[in-house]
Amino acid sequence: MSRRLKYLKRPSQIVLAVQIALDTRGFSYKKWGTTQTCRRGDWLVDNGGDVYTVNRDSFARTYRRIGPGRYLKITPVWAERAAAAGKVSTKEGVTHYRAGDYLVFNEKSGGDAYAVTARKFHKMYVRANGSRRSIEVRK
Repeated sequence: MSRRLKYLKRPSQIVLAVQIALDTRGFSYKKWGTTQTCRRGDWLVDNGGDVYTVNRDSFARTYRRIGPGRYLKITPVWAERAAAAGKVSTKEGVTHYRAGDYLVFNEKSGGDAYAVTARKFHKMYVRANGSRRSIEVRK
């Protein structure tokens, strides 16, 4: 694995999201090579046609509302390219990845992980300039 670097979501990378605020035990679905689990209060996210769920606490900590149903991730992530194929545990389950994909962490210490293909990663993220937050969200 390479060294983890700090990145920010590009301001153009708005997602559509709705919180699953229903009286439910949640549900399971197949994605990223295995079964994922969604719980009451988690978020159903449409990221440019890629639909998945995000843990409620992680979503609240990392995303900000910019309009009805529209959100932007404003906190930095730390990422590194995978040297070999593998899998990473997420809050929803497990994500399988290939060599060259990016392992992305919402926490500098390496917590709250997920994997993204290199193509998608470069479309969604830009290298941070060292500041904690360089994205301004205007409503």
